[in-house]
Amino acid sequence: MTDLQIDGVVPVISTPFRDDETIDADALSRLVDFSIECGNCAACLPAYGSEFYKLSDNERLQIVALACEHAGGRIPLFAQSNHPSARVAADMARRNADAGANAISIALPRQFAVTEDDLLRYSERIASATDLPLLIQDFNPGGPTIGASYAKRLKEACPNFRWLKLEEPMMGAKVREIVDATNGSVGVLEGWGGLYMIELLRSRQEEAQGEVGICGIMPALSISDVLGEIYRLVREGRSGEANDLFDGIAPYILFSLQNMELYHHVEKKTLQARGVLDSPVVRDLRLTLDSETSVRLNVLIERVTQLTRKVRTTTTR
Repeated sequence: MTDLQIDGVVPVISTPFRDDETIDADALSRLVDFSIECGNCAACLPAYGSEFYKLSDNERLQIVALACEHAGGRIPLFAQSNHPSARVAADMARRNADAGANAISIALPRQFAVTEDDLLRYSERIASATDLPLLIQDFNPGGPTIGASYAKRLKEACPNFRWLKLEEPMMGAKVREIVDATNGSVGVLEGWGGLYMIELLRSRQEEAQGEVGICGIMPALSISDVLGEIYRLVREGRSGEANDLFDGIAPYILFSLQNMELYHHVEKKTLQARGVLDSPVVRDLRLTLDSETSVRLNVLIERVTQLTRKVRTTTTR
């Protein structure tokens, strides 16, 4: 799918574990099916939201292979090929391509401060490993993220570079700069649970008039159908309805984003509540939830499940 186009929701699929913390292949298949059922335009794994940093290199490759085999071409899959070593990440990208992935995704290593030239060298090596479309994620809470200069230079060196995933507030100007610098050949996806999607997304009419916005979001799988409906409403110019629906989901998103390890509990417990996941096991080292947090989480999950039922009912009429 070198012609893969993104205009919608690309959720991150969690890694399901059994009680002994081994990977549950059957549960992973159900998560892939659920993503298809939600109408997502693609899906991604294993990323931060998949606990990739708790997986061995072999487990990461195994998850991609299992997901690709089960998907069978029914939904495009981004294979996250993260590693601080460019050599290892490039090898993972090649192996994920061989397993049937439709696109490669990598998160820039941010353990230590490096220059844009260093990040470009790293990215070019991985981009050149396959001819699959490439998405670059830059999650850097402690400092600035890449922007238009990086995007332009990498696109010139590697034509298969297609998207940036950024996860920061107030990035409307940066989105425009990136799209302008690459003549529209690099799109921006918003991560961070979809929290900033309303202000960054443009309707199709606004887009036709030259306004620039994001081309998609990469949120949690558990609420991707609700976020997909919000995305559709905005694209159709129905911003009032989109805002009303977003107001119902925003407290849940904000709660989940307090801590990455809390996010895993929220995501898996929500998937369990929706009947998709049998076990909400988070691999150790994990965060232990206190009673107050658990009570609040249960309230939010109940509200979200009610909202998802309402959205499903409305969209199937």
